[in-house]
Amino acid sequence: MVRRQQAADRAVRPKLRSPGHPKFQRHVEVEFWEQIAHGLLPEEASGVAGVAQAVGARWFHNAGGMPPFDVHKQPSGRYLSFPEREEIALLRAQGAGVRAIARQVGRDPGTISRELRRNAATRGGKLDYRASVAQWKADMAARRPKTAKLVANPRLHAYVQDRLAGKISRPDGTVIAGPGTGRWTGRNKPHRKDRAWVQAWSPEQIANRIRVDFPDDESMRISHEAIYQALYIQARGALKRELILCLRTGRALRAPRERSRRKTWAHVTPEALLSERPAEAEDRAVPGHWEGDLIIGLERSAIGTVVERATRFTMLVHLPREDGYGEIPRTKNGPALAGYGAISMKNALANTMSTLPTQLARSLTWDRGKEMSAHAQFKVETGIPVFFADPHSPWQRGTNENTNGLLRQYFPKGTDLSRWSAEEIEAVAHALNTRPRKTLGWKTPAEALNEHLVLLQQTGVASTG
Repeated sequence: MVRRQQAADRAVRPKLRSPGHPKFQRHVEVEFWEQIAHGLLPEEASGVAGVAQAVGARWFHNAGGMPPFDVHKQPSGRYLSFPEREEIALLRAQGAGVRAIARQVGRDPGTISRELRRNAATRGGKLDYRASVAQWKADMAARRPKTAKLVANPRLHAYVQDRLAGKISRPDGTVIAGPGTGRWTGRNKPHRKDRAWVQAWSPEQIANRIRVDFPDDESMRISHEAIYQALYIQARGALKRELILCLRTGRALRAPRERSRRKTWAHVTPEALLSERPAEAEDRAVPGHWEGDLIIGLERSAIGTVVERATRFTMLVHLPREDGYGEIPRTKNGPALAGYGAISMKNALANTMSTLPTQLARSLTWDRGKEMSAHAQFKVETGIPVFFADPHSPWQRGTNENTNGLLRQYFPKGTDLSRWSAEEIEAVAHALNTRPRKTLGWKTPAEALNEHLVLLQQTGVASTG
């Protein structure tokens, strides 16, 4: 009897690190990762799953941005579940014995006895059974981590790392250092900054080429997914995390495919879709339907372009810098001082188009740029409804795209557009509007627009007479 008791005492597990917050039930993590797979961001998925944003961010980061393979795996009936552990804890608190608990739960008394000893909370100096701690201890004990292939095979590790981060060289073997790079900050690749010149093979290229280089050596085999996991999941302990900069995308975390299908144009409301634009705008028979966009220059400079679909008449929108540009450091979600923030764009465009008669200001079609986020206010102030073209569909604004190409003769790419005054860009617009067009029967856009203005005046006189 004494020997059995000694064996039972040894069955108590040694003290483990503090579990902190009680472990979330598996179905909560499953819900979180399902929302991630549907394209939600970690903070959005956390809200749906009912956990704090910090918890969701930690899950996402620790897993490298991809759900663990065992997240959907349910424990078999051989092991106690969390609801069973909750029932055991309640019965134990009520003073029930081991056999009474076993009968109530439907388990063998030996199973209950071992559970109460092995997975009890020991920090208070005695064996207190709590379901959350018991579940955490059981999960820790059930882990059977495998040694990563890249850790166990140094030759394979060297091959993969050299194809990812090996130095480039000239045909004669002379190594080229390339540009200097700063220390990795733990984020994505640096924006518009030098990156290291390395071999930069993709994991798929490595996984397939190694079969060619070692056709008879089965130990030199690895899948592209195993390389990605070694890079993004640090628990694998195979490759340094900063080697993600050697990948073409340079992402610090993997992004589910559904993320790329997210609608990133929250400012495009259903009533502002191109399908809601009046049908009369399609055949260009009725004037007053305009197309607009920005042409971008150096140092975040821009000029707004607005073109009338029927007459090709062009108006240019002057977008000067806001006060403080170049003095206030640029910060994420900071003030838009370049001149084409939502409010600045709305005001400048309203000032330009408010000079038009109502009959020649029927609608405005824009691309999906965020500079028109204040389109609802623009409609209230000017009475001109704004419609947005479909994503990646420049042909839906073909007149504007063609005009932007003509304007690039005056405002080339890579030049600072903020140096031109409103009077100077007005002169450029006048040059285009007085140039004869084949599509207008060799009339100029100014002449075509003037004909419509005269017709509107005559119609107005006839109706009042």
